[in-house]
Amino acid sequence: MPKLTINGNEIEVENGLSVLQACEQAGIEVPRFCYHERLSIAGNCRMCLVEMEKAPKLIASCAMPAGEGMVINTDNERVKKAREGVMEFLLINHPLDCPICDQGGECDLQDQAMAYGGDKGRYTEAKRAVPDKDFGPIIRPFMTRCIHCTRCVRFTEEVAGTSDMCGTYRGDYTEIGTYVEKAIETELAGNLVDLCPVGALTSKPYSYTARPWELKKTESIDVFDAVGTNIRLDARSNEVLRVLPRLNEDVNEEWLADKGRYAIDGLTKQRLDRPYVRKDGKLQPTTWEEAFAVIADKLNGLDGSKFAALAGDMVDAEAMFALKLLAESLGSKNIDCRQDGAKLDASVRASYLFNTTIAGIDEADACLIIGSNPRWEAPIINARLRKRYINHGFKPAVVGPNFDLTYKTDYLGDTADVLQAILDGSNPYAETLKNASKPMLILGQGALAREDGAAILALVKEIADKYGFVSDEWNGFNVLHTAAARVGGLEMGFVPAEGGLDTAAIVNGGAEVVYLLGADEIDTTKLGNSFVIYQGHNGDAGAQCADVILPGCAYTEKDGTYVNTEGRMQYGYKAVFAPGEAKEDWTILRALSEVIGKKLPFDNLVQLRAKLVEVSPTFATPDEVQPAKWENFGVKGDIAATPLTSPIHNYYMTDPVSRVSKTMAECTEALINPKQRTGTNG
Repeated sequence: MPKLTINGNEIEVENGLSVLQACEQAGIEVPRFCYHERLSIAGNCRMCLVEMEKAPKLIASCAMPAGEGMVINTDNERVKKAREGVMEFLLINHPLDCPICDQGGECDLQDQAMAYGGDKGRYTEAKRAVPDKDFGPIIRPFMTRCIHCTRCVRFTEEVAGTSDMCGTYRGDYTEIGTYVEKAIETELAGNLVDLCPVGALTSKPYSYTARPWELKKTESIDVFDAVGTNIRLDARSNEVLRVLPRLNEDVNEEWLADKGRYAIDGLTKQRLDRPYVRKDGKLQPTTWEEAFAVIADKLNGLDGSKFAALAGDMVDAEAMFALKLLAESLGSKNIDCRQDGAKLDASVRASYLFNTTIAGIDEADACLIIGSNPRWEAPIINARLRKRYINHGFKPAVVGPNFDLTYKTDYLGDTADVLQAILDGSNPYAETLKNASKPMLILGQGALAREDGAAILALVKEIADKYGFVSDEWNGFNVLHTAAARVGGLEMGFVPAEGGLDTAAIVNGGAEVVYLLGADEIDTTKLGNSFVIYQGHNGDAGAQCADVILPGCAYTEKDGTYVNTEGRMQYGYKAVFAPGEAKEDWTILRALSEVIGKKLPFDNLVQLRAKLVEVSPTFATPDEVQPAKWENFGVKGDIAATPLTSPIHNYYMTDPVSRVSKTMAECTEALINPKQRTGTNG
């Protein structure tokens, strides 16, 4: 470990760190524009210049490895003058857009010009201008402001893997853009706005909406997939105006997928803001008292076996648990949180978790993806897989849909019989698994939601056992979920008890009264003979078939607990109030239970969460992953020869919120429909 002296203080740092990183460890700020911790070194902005003893000129600290005996000075007159000169050059062509620039108040160039720049400029020639470009429905470019830091180019090349951005021409004519003017084709495009240190790339949906100092900031969790991305909700008045990622090295690092970032405009569309009761074939507005009275009248004297409850994909754990207790108090075993009918075994935790953990991907040396398209099902996890791939960590292979995952894969086939060949050792990839010390597999919902899902689960477990996927220090068996609520539901046992009806049986008319808690991803046309109670926040499929509608809160409007695909429990917090008469979901169920004479055993959120802890220790340890015991699971049986497919066919529209989002509709038109017309994947 080298020792170096920075501003007169000696510091010891790890091998491989740059001088800039050493300065950061010493608590000394070094300005920069092109440098970013998660991107390769560019060394082209020169803002991070420092003085190194015996060096003939100032060095770019981001590109200089820290070495033994170095003597660095970051704040003498020579360095200050150099920074002032660099800033003067950067501002030569930069327009005076600060009063109208969306980056104002959060602009690195603005901040560093104040801290390190001079008080006047000497440039009197005409400033250059760059024509407007079209980067699609998410990014609004103002490339005249660009300082050519190339962060966007490196991000699309290294993290997103789409190589959309590039630099063209040379010298004073250099422009950053796409090779051919088109929409940026990545599910992580919004991160370019966060990365841009000036106002060259701004958020198109958020443009000219608010200034950062006007916004109230609330920490929460993204519920548009099962990754559990840590986010910050920025709200003004009673509306969430933007979503930004929070740093969590174990989950999302500092990235956020576009759906979680931009689908929020759907929270204001088709909202359920008052109770409804169906009268004479039409839904009519009503009061909470009348809605509860109608439900109570229907449940009065009803046999428990005739009542069923389904939980949706974006529901918080508290609401699911309250519904589970309500169903049990009515004597019903007919509950299920698996809307897609996935053959998951809730009794064995290892069978439904991402056991490697998201951060554990960085240690894997082989990866087998089965019946999944992680690029659309979990873009953040796919970016982590790509990072491991480009670091020469593993050779991935795919069984199932052949999508462009942004990294090279061995395509083994699309039918489940390939798995049998891997188990037998007749498939060439079996040798790769045999030689791997830390192999991992990813089993998608596309494989588990089939009729033979339980047999596929058992077969994949055999593969894991045979090729050493599981040891005392490593568990490479992973299930990739697509629903934020799914793992939480499985942890609390929101599945049918012995003799109870599962989702398919409930939807096919197995129950007289069906309670849909945000459940919209089912075939509601088959519920025509059932009395349907729908509790949710957007008027989607479930609300259209309902006999009673109870308006609930979206994830931005309540405190809630969510468990991600790896079994990590995290809290989301209330950012705004729900519209109209909508209530928090667990309070609706608690109030209803009292009306029907089955009062639930809690009166507030603290008591409810205490009950959750009694059910599973997962709910007692926020932001921790409890390792799962490796046990037998799955049911051996015949496997159909039909292709494995991904459950997601349009990344931008998968739930009641994104389906009514204007931004997601524009993304579909710009990015999905052209591919469908030309018959391409990816």
